[in-house]
Amino acid sequence: MENIISLIGNPGRLDTGIAEQARIALQDCGATVGETDWLAATTACDLPFGHLDIIPANDAVKKSLGNLPVDAVAQPAAGRRKRLLIADMESTIIENEMLDELANELDIHDRMSAITARAMAGELDFESAIRERVAMLKGMDSKALDRALSTIRIMPGAAVLVATMRANGAHCALVSGGFDFFTGWVRERLGFNEDQANRLEISNGTLTGRLLDPILGRVAKREALARLTATLGITETDAITVGDGANDLDMLAAAGLGVAFRAKPIVAESARARIDHGDLTALLYLQGYRQEDFKTP
Repeated sequence: MENIISLIGNPGRLDTGIAEQARIALQDCGATVGETDWLAATTACDLPFGHLDIIPANDAVKKSLGNLPVDAVAQPAAGRRKRLLIADMESTIIENEMLDELANELDIHDRMSAITARAMAGELDFESAIRERVAMLKGMDSKALDRALSTIRIMPGAAVLVATMRANGAHCALVSGGFDFFTGWVRERLGFNEDQANRLEISNGTLTGRLLDPILGRVAKREALARLTATLGITETDAITVGDGANDLDMLAAAGLGVAFRAKPIVAESARARIDHGDLTALLYLQGYRQEDFKTP
């Protein structure tokens, strides 16, 4: 059949009864539904369907699931397996926002996190917001960057996502509006092919409170998608992108599959695919990988 809807929950939270609810919801909308294909017992399954467009199918299934902790994503069956992953870093590949971690050193966490939250929600211009926050770090000892590294918490499923995609020939890029000091460490830790981020200006061992040009934000992420697909000789349909904040919106919209991961409301409402409950291995299930296909670093 021409379409697939994937149901993904945390381990142990998905059962045949929930899958049957989704099947009935599709059939009630006039869809033809094939056999349930379990990608991971009690965690993820696919329902192939036809004679119904993706958006009404997604809406019908999500309505049928109500408040159950299960994600549902409908997409065309063809071309699911992607050849390029572009991932945001903060609150996506890692759990932290690193500017907030640095702010803890100066006891300005509340001021900093308030600006971060508004920027990621799309209430503030990204470039102005990041310049304002970095200015608050003026005079900080650069050794604070090393201390902040010890606070990084890798998002569950991130390591398996990168390792599995790379083992299957995909190119994996970490593209962040944060800082290259941290993206470089995460790239090496998880095995991304490359990373892109902003650069803090440091003079005589202290942060100057300025960034080196150019400032990389929403437009730069979208340009990274165009650049990498051209370099790899593939189309943007062959890419999967993932992020949580407003500066990810353009790359999510342009990719073949753009996934809002535990995202801010403006992003969750706009993205064609969203994962609110599963971990980052959900991006593998969306591509049709089975649990036995997963790789570890």
